[in-house]
Amino acid sequence: MPTELARHHAVTQQRAHNSARLVLRGIGLNALLAAVKLAGGIFGHTYALIADAAESILDILSSTLVWAGFRVAAQPPDANHPYGHGKAEPLAGLAVAVIIFALAAWVAMHSLHEIVTPHQGPAWWTLLVLAGVIVAKTWFSRRMGLAGEAVGSTALGIEALHHWSDAMTSAAAFIGICIALWGGKGWETADDWAALFACVIIAFNGFGMFTKALGDVMDISVPKNFEDEVRMIALAVPGVRALDKVRARKSGLSHLVDIQVRVDGNLSVRAGHDIAHAVKDTLLASSPHAITDVTVHIEPARD
Repeated sequence: MPTELARHHAVTQQRAHNSARLVLRGIGLNALLAAVKLAGGIFGHTYALIADAAESILDILSSTLVWAGFRVAAQPPDANHPYGHGKAEPLAGLAVAVIIFALAAWVAMHSLHEIVTPHQGPAWWTLLVLAGVIVAKTWFSRRMGLAGEAVGSTALGIEALHHWSDAMTSAAAFIGICIALWGGKGWETADDWAALFACVIIAFNGFGMFTKALGDVMDISVPKNFEDEVRMIALAVPGVRALDKVRARKSGLSHLVDIQVRVDGNLSVRAGHDIAHAVKDTLLASSPHAITDVTVHIEPARD
């Protein structure tokens, strides 16, 4: 691999490693909360907490997929993958989005089962457990969401949604248990109704993240401001007369750019090559987004 590409790939690799470490912290948080929620659900007689615990256990499996995706995405380009392994990141995010749908359906079915099945009302102290879960999950979701925005990671964004979904189901259970405790006999299923309502919100948001991850896999066009930035940087290179096509696609935590540059048609091949190399070097060095490869096509300027 050329030295310049190796240097720029190292930035993307570091982003992937940092993201993987954050996901591992999320796995640890889910393991701790799963144990707390399971104990609270069993001894506090609330199915909502037991369902939350089961969801946290499955979250560990889905987060492991994301972690593995980042580990693969961090690998440098090779003979079989000349553009790198960045697609592993949105693929992992796509898998987690599917798991979010499955979890929403699973919790919904079991909530309906609990609604039609008579059971004992929840204990008051389960509210304390849920309050702690809501605070922890909301904080970590926000932290992961900001990290995803900083590095342009679809998978981290979906993981943030996953933690936020946990907070939502716990918040719904909190409200439901409050209603059940306040209403007394006959209101034991209030937390189950609340969990059912939360499933609708989770599925709706999961669809949005699924669409985003699928767009990354299908090479959807980059945002207009990114293309405008690439154009501005390229036009500032000495010798560039104009630009034609500028195409860019997201590959995991980095971008690949294909650009057509118009130069003086009377220039020598070597001079045109030097301008193309200058455009490539400038884009690799100047973009705040990780650009790991640039293909420059030279065309003669129109008279």
